Amino acid sequence: MNWILLVIAGLFEVAFAFCLGKAKESSGNEMYLWYTGFLITLIVSMGLLIKVTQHLPIGTAYAVWTGIGAVGTVLLGILVFKEPASLLRIFFLTTLIGSIIGLKVVSH
Repeated sequence: MNWILLVIAGLFEVAFAFCLGKAKESSGNEMYLWYTGFLITLIVSMGLLIKVTQHLPIGTAYAVWTGIGAVGTVLLGILVFKEPASLLRIFFLTTLIGSIIGLKVVSH
């Protein structure tokens, strides 16, 4: 169950990065709504991370959480914010995913 919560926390990390990106593109009240979304998703993500670190090793949990956030944010950047998808970016993204899986496999 803790690993599932950790994945959800990582997805909320992606959500707060998405909110930051949308706030940057917005103005006025819409910008403040995106910043509100950022704060809400940040609180949920951190709350879940705090919860899972009570049962999982902090180094592993934090690395997996940031890895999920990094992978998800890069994919959002490519798919939503039209950032470049170069061969090297995809290669290193793939190695990051492999590292996240490896940490899960070797952690108890």
